[in-house]
Amino acid sequence: MSAPGHAGGERLRDVCRSYPTGVVAVTAQTAEGPVGMAVNSFASVSLDPPLVLFCPARSSSTWPLIRAADGFAVNVLAAGQHEHAQRFAERGVDRFAGVPHRGGRTGAPLLDEALAVIECRVAAEHDGGDHWIVVADVLGLASLQTGPPLLFHGGRYGTPAELDALEPTTGERR
Repeated sequence: MSAPGHAGGERLRDVCRSYPTGVVAVTAQTAEGPVGMAVNSFASVSLDPPLVLFCPARSSSTWPLIRAADGFAVNVLAAGQHEHAQRFAERGVDRFAGVPHRGGRTGAPLLDEALAVIECRVAAEHDGGDHWIVVADVLGLASLQTGPPLLFHGGRYGTPAELDALEPTTGERR
């Protein structure tokens, strides 16, 4: 094992690629229509009171719209929802085209094919360098289906089995 190297941002991104994360779509309803974004920095914080967090980039044009909404939903994406994750990560597209959804208690879009949904309201927002750390009160939640989650690992989306069949840095089959 080699000694740890320089701790710059690009190196941190490379090292974090070795850690798989789940993928969620954070969605809200605005006066102009539904908005949403893909997020892989999501976690539960507290059970009592129920709190979750996620970390949108400061450069996000979607986060200010979600922040201004009455509430938002965290949609836990299922395996097979690669296209949804990619669409919610793209700029300048209709992120809800072809994505079946319904309105939740705050009006936030709940994706029909998600594994679970968590409806939230912003409780606090903290400085997190080039990201915000958003802590949210949980207003309601539901498990919608069972099955494997969609993961992000090595710069790619996939299921645990799909990602296991790929080399983390090259994308080539083992």
